[in-house]
Amino acid sequence: MPAKRPPIPLSRERIIEAALHIADSQGLRRLTMRRLGDALQVEAMAIYHHLPRGKDALMDALAEHVTAVHAEPADSWQETARAWCRASREALREHPGVLALALTKQPKGRAAMAIREQTEQLAEGGLENAPEAVRALRAYVLGAVAVEVQQSGWAEPPGDDDEPWRPPSRGGGSTASDADFERGLNALLAGLGT
Repeated sequence: MPAKRPPIPLSRERIIEAALHIADSQGLRRLTMRRLGDALQVEAMAIYHHLPRGKDALMDALAEHVTAVHAEPADSWQETARAWCRASREALREHPGVLALALTKQPKGRAAMAIREQTEQLAEGGLENAPEAVRALRAYVLGAVAVEVQQSGWAEPPGDDDEPWRPPSRGGGSTASDADFERGLNALLAGLGT
């Protein structure tokens, strides 16, 4: 008889990954502390050791996870901004289940630090009024991804637990959505540079 493997220790990272899986596969409405505990094979109360504010802290952590992106400075502020926008788009598209949180939660922790870093990089790259530019770029990316998710058919599951629900497949965007995103980004960057 094989030896029983010891349980994987509970960590904030494991909790967030399990929560992302539930939100992306079943929808944000179905993400409960009890369901999360079941997925992690722990009592729901054990989660509070890592997230003392419970579900509020979990929602903040999920929003932070998909909005705290990093990009290395490029040769120009335009290329730096382009790298940030592409990385942000990809992070949000990877986890459509928490897009609503990214749209509504105030940036905190690593997400707020990422925004400060982006602002500093664009200012150091020579862009005047970098804070306004960052706000415009973030609004563009969030709006563009929201439209992509809407067009993909991804939506919250129905309220009836008996009704089957399947999220659409995720992954790379279509050529048309990529082209639309780049066209809009180019126009925005051109406008910010004037």
